[in-house]
Amino acid sequence: MISLSGKNIYLRALEPEDLEFLFTLENDENVWEVSETLAPYSKYILKQYLANSHKDIFEVKQLRLAISDYNDHLLGLIDLYDFNPQHHRAGVGIIVLEEANRNRGIGKEALSLLIDYAFNHLNLHQLYANISQENEPSIYLFSNLGFERIGIKKDWHYTSGKYQNEILYQKINH
Repeated sequence: MISLSGKNIYLRALEPEDLEFLFTLENDENVWEVSETLAPYSKYILKQYLANSHKDIFEVKQLRLAISDYNDHLLGLIDLYDFNPQHHRAGVGIIVLEEANRNRGIGKEALSLLIDYAFNHLNLHQLYANISQENEPSIYLFSNLGFERIGIKKDWHYTSGKYQNEILYQKINH
Protein backbone atom coordinates (compact mmCIF):
# COMPACT_ATOMS: atom_id res chain seq x y z
CA MET A 1 0.00 0.00 0.00
CA ILE A 2 1.23 3.50 -0.84
CA SER A 3 1.57 5.55 2.30
CA LEU A 4 1.85 9.29 2.14
CA SER A 5 1.32 9.58 5.88
CA GLY A 6 3.95 10.72 8.33
CA LYS A 7 4.05 11.28 12.06
CA ASN A 8 2.61 14.82 12.03
CA ILE A 9 1.37 15.38 8.48
CA TYR A 10 0.10 13.55 5.44
CA LEU A 11 0.06 14.28 1.72
CA ARG A 12 -3.24 14.10 -0.13
CA ALA A 13 -4.82 14.94 -3.45
CA LEU A 14 -6.29 18.39 -3.93
CA GLU A 15 -10.00 18.77 -3.24
CA PRO A 16 -12.55 21.36 -4.44
CA GLU A 17 -12.64 22.65 -0.84
CA ASP A 18 -8.99 23.74 -1.25
CA LEU A 19 -10.03 26.62 -3.52
CA GLU A 20 -9.68 29.39 -0.91
CA PHE A 21 -6.25 28.15 0.20
CA LEU A 22 -5.07 27.89 -3.40
CA PHE A 23 -6.48 31.35 -4.16
CA THR A 24 -4.62 32.83 -1.18
CA LEU A 25 -1.37 31.05 -2.06
CA GLU A 26 -1.36 31.77 -5.78
CA ASN A 27 -2.19 35.44 -5.22
CA ASP A 28 0.36 36.04 -2.46
CA GLU A 29 2.93 38.34 -4.06
CA ASN A 30 5.52 37.14 -1.52
CA VAL A 31 5.63 33.74 -3.23
CA TRP A 32 5.41 34.96 -6.83
CA GLU A 33 9.19 35.04 -7.07
CA VAL A 34 9.40 31.32 -6.29
CA SER A 35 6.58 30.37 -8.64
CA GLU A 36 7.62 32.86 -11.34
CA THR A 37 4.12 34.34 -11.32
CA LEU A 38 3.56 37.84 -12.68
CA ALA A 39 -0.20 38.27 -12.31
CA PRO A 40 -2.98 37.13 -9.99
CA TYR A 41 -5.10 34.05 -10.64
CA SER A 42 -8.89 34.21 -10.71
CA LYS A 43 -11.05 31.82 -8.72
CA TYR A 44 -12.54 30.69 -12.03
CA ILE A 45 -9.14 29.56 -13.36
CA LEU A 46 -8.27 27.89 -10.06
CA LYS A 47 -11.62 26.03 -10.03
CA GLN A 48 -10.79 24.69 -13.49
CA TYR A 49 -7.33 23.69 -12.25
CA LEU A 50 -8.84 21.84 -9.27
CA ALA A 51 -11.38 20.12 -11.54
CA ASN A 52 -8.48 18.69 -13.57
CA SER A 53 -6.08 18.00 -10.70
CA HIS A 54 -7.13 14.35 -10.59
CA LYS A 55 -5.33 13.61 -13.85
CA ASP A 56 -2.52 11.08 -13.78
CA ILE A 57 1.09 12.23 -13.43
CA PHE A 58 1.97 10.24 -16.56
CA GLU A 59 -0.57 12.28 -18.54
CA VAL A 60 0.06 15.82 -17.25
CA LYS A 61 3.73 15.40 -16.19
CA GLN A 62 3.12 16.95 -12.77
CA LEU A 63 1.62 16.09 -9.41
CA ARG A 64 0.55 18.59 -6.77
CA LEU A 65 -0.25 17.30 -3.31
CA ALA A 66 -1.68 19.10 -0.29
CA ILE A 67 0.30 19.01 2.95
CA SER A 68 -2.22 18.51 5.73
CA ASP A 69 -2.01 17.97 9.47
CA TYR A 70 -4.13 15.34 11.21
CA ASN A 71 -6.69 18.00 12.16
CA ASP A 72 -7.21 18.43 8.40
CA HIS A 73 -5.65 21.89 8.29
CA LEU A 74 -4.09 22.55 4.89
CA LEU A 75 -0.54 23.76 5.56
CA GLY A 76 1.07 23.90 2.15
CA LEU A 77 1.66 22.24 -1.17
CA ILE A 78 4.35 19.99 -2.57
CA ASP A 79 4.84 19.34 -6.27
CA LEU A 80 6.54 17.03 -8.67
CA TYR A 81 6.91 18.85 -11.99
CA ASP A 82 8.70 18.29 -15.30
CA PHE A 83 8.03 14.60 -14.70
CA ASN A 84 9.99 12.62 -17.26
CA PRO A 85 9.20 8.88 -17.15
CA GLN A 86 11.66 8.12 -19.95
CA HIS A 87 14.60 9.43 -17.97
CA HIS A 88 13.10 8.65 -14.54
CA ARG A 89 13.34 12.17 -13.10
CA ALA A 90 11.24 15.06 -11.85
CA GLY A 91 11.61 18.49 -10.28
CA VAL A 92 10.39 19.17 -6.74
CA GLY A 93 8.82 22.29 -5.29
CA ILE A 94 7.39 22.91 -1.84
CA ILE A 95 5.70 25.75 0.03
CA VAL A 96 4.37 26.00 3.55
CA LEU A 97 2.10 29.04 3.37
CA GLU A 98 1.88 30.44 6.89
CA GLU A 99 5.08 31.79 8.42
CA ALA A 100 4.03 30.34 11.80
CA ASN A 101 4.11 26.82 10.33
CA ARG A 102 7.62 27.13 8.89
CA ASN A 103 10.74 25.79 10.63
CA ARG A 104 8.65 23.24 12.52
CA GLY A 105 9.61 20.13 10.53
CA ILE A 106 6.55 20.18 8.29
CA GLY A 107 8.56 20.74 5.10
CA LYS A 108 11.10 18.09 6.06
CA GLU A 109 8.42 15.51 6.75
CA ALA A 110 6.50 16.34 3.56
CA LEU A 111 9.63 16.25 1.40
CA SER A 112 10.71 12.95 2.98
CA LEU A 113 7.33 11.42 2.16
CA LEU A 114 7.49 12.72 -1.42
CA ILE A 115 11.04 11.42 -1.93
CA ASP A 116 9.97 7.96 -0.75
CA TYR A 117 6.93 8.04 -3.03
CA ALA A 118 8.94 9.22 -6.04
CA PHE A 119 11.71 6.66 -5.66
CA ASN A 120 9.73 3.65 -4.47
CA HIS A 121 6.38 4.03 -6.24
CA LEU A 122 7.09 6.09 -9.34
CA ASN A 123 10.47 4.38 -9.77
CA LEU A 124 12.28 7.64 -10.35
CA HIS A 125 16.06 7.64 -10.43
CA GLN A 126 16.51 11.30 -9.53
CA LEU A 127 14.83 14.40 -8.22
CA TYR A 128 16.02 17.97 -8.62
CA ALA A 129 15.20 21.37 -7.17
CA ASN A 130 15.97 24.86 -8.43
CA ILE A 131 16.44 27.15 -5.42
CA SER A 132 17.23 30.85 -5.28
CA GLN A 133 20.57 31.48 -3.62
CA GLU A 134 18.72 33.85 -1.27
CA ASN A 135 16.34 31.10 -0.06
CA GLU A 136 18.41 29.77 2.84
CA PRO A 137 15.57 27.77 4.49
CA SER A 138 15.00 25.77 1.28
CA ILE A 139 18.72 25.24 0.76
CA TYR A 140 18.95 23.91 4.31
CA LEU A 141 15.88 21.67 3.86
CA PHE A 142 16.97 20.06 0.60
CA SER A 143 20.61 19.70 1.69
CA ASN A 144 19.58 17.95 4.90
CA LEU A 145 17.57 15.42 2.92
CA GLY A 146 20.48 14.42 0.73
CA PHE A 147 20.15 16.78 -2.22
CA GLU A 148 23.55 17.82 -3.52
CA ARG A 149 24.40 21.19 -5.00
CA ILE A 150 25.45 20.45 -8.57
CA GLY A 151 25.41 23.80 -10.30
CA ILE A 152 24.60 27.46 -10.30
CA LYS A 153 22.68 29.54 -12.81
CA LYS A 154 24.17 33.01 -12.54
CA ASP A 155 21.91 36.07 -12.61
CA TRP A 156 18.98 33.72 -13.30
CA HIS A 157 16.18 35.74 -11.69
CA TYR A 158 15.60 39.46 -11.79
CA THR A 159 13.86 40.41 -8.56
CA SER A 160 13.45 43.70 -6.74
CA GLY A 161 15.80 45.48 -9.10
CA LYS A 162 18.67 42.99 -8.93
CA TYR A 163 19.74 39.69 -10.39
CA GLN A 164 19.87 36.58 -8.21
CA ASN A 165 21.59 33.27 -8.77
CA GLU A 166 19.67 30.01 -8.76
CA ILE A 167 21.26 26.85 -7.43
CA LEU A 168 20.47 23.42 -8.85
CA TYR A 169 20.20 20.58 -6.34
CA GLN A 170 19.89 16.92 -7.22
CA LYS A 171 19.19 13.71 -5.35
CA ILE A 172 19.98 10.43 -7.08
CA ASN A 173 18.46 7.17 -5.90
CA HIS A 174 21.37 4.73 -5.79
